[in-house]
Amino acid sequence: MWSSARGALFWTDIQARRLWMDGGTPRSTASWLVPDRLGSFVICESGKLLLGLAKGLYLADIDGVPFERELAVTPIIDVERDRARTRINDGRSDRAGNYVFGTYNEAEDGATGSFYQYSSRHGLRRLDVGGVTIANSICFSLDGRTMYFCDSPLRRIMQCEYDADSARTANVREFVRYDTGFPDGSVVDVDGFLWNAVWAAGKVRRFAPDGTLDREIALPPKNLTCPCFGGPRGDELYVTSSRQEMSDEELTRTPTAGSVYRILPGDARGEPDALFVGL
Repeated sequence: MWSSARGALFWTDIQARRLWMDGGTPRSTASWLVPDRLGSFVICESGKLLLGLAKGLYLADIDGVPFERELAVTPIIDVERDRARTRINDGRSDRAGNYVFGTYNEAEDGATGSFYQYSSRHGLRRLDVGGVTIANSICFSLDGRTMYFCDSPLRRIMQCEYDADSARTANVREFVRYDTGFPDGSVVDVDGFLWNAVWAAGKVRRFAPDGTLDREIALPPKNLTCPCFGGPRGDELYVTSSRQEMSDEELTRTPTAGSVYRILPGDARGEPDALFVGL
């Protein structure tokens, strides 16, 4: 996620339990430890971060905390404490400033996870879009009334009508279906096009609002995880990647796997995520 206020890019290394930041400080790239695996996070109006750690939401203030230290966190609410195999995964703010996220069944033996909305006003509410094994691709149309999401193993990005105030969804339907690769994180640009990072295919795909494939951009590692627009003009596309599920031969051939990549797509610009309201 890009922070306009800090002029910095933030991302998470889930398994290493680290929050990374690049830019905005004399030291170009730095990280902090977090108490548990960090699936996703949003930036609050106050400048603090609302973190989706494995089993709950926590508030953290990074200002003044030395790099490489563990962030102190304040618990906000538990999430699926009764389900031993799930943890929080992908998420982002909706256009109204609520945190929408999903969970991941780490055993991958069934759709035991869920999608949720958390707001300061209403607390935690489950979204009625069905169960999920690996929640990903959460993003919103420019008017905020369409939510995109996926269960990665099913190779389909879905869409539905979404009401931020009531947390109600309707008309769940397929947006795109993949023959190759698995949909991971997504983001919507200023033209309403969806950009998706494709796991196991080494590509970023851009889709028109009607689901038509507009373009593909190939990157060296096969496992891409999430795109994000940033930079002073919002015209830089950052893409995270993973070293998981790669053989020793593949890692030798692609030593930069696990890096963050920067793309200049030319005619595309990002629509900033809303700040989380109330914290």
